[in-house]
Amino acid sequence: MNQSILFPDLQHWDNERQRVHFPVQVQGATLDCYIGIQALAKLAECECLSDSQVLQVFEEYRFDIEDWVETLIEQEAFDEHGAIQLQP
Repeated sequence: MNQSILFPDLQHWDNERQRVHFPVQVQGATLDCYIGIQALAKLAECECLSDSQVLQVFEEYRFDIEDWVETLIEQEAFDEHGAIQLQP
């Protein structure tokens, strides 16, 4: 685990965009990260997730998601807004 990358426990479900938003702190700067419902379903190896299951699955796979984000940060794989988008 990279100690210059911190993951506060501040995730929330964006029902309109069908994704979980969660911040990450990188060397003191806060970046936005997003994981869509399709990527969560793939991690959970299920066909689909209900809105009520999304945050539960996010918590269950939190360490995998954090590892994925760390890899993308190291690769500087930011979108045009400086955010990290986790795609299936």
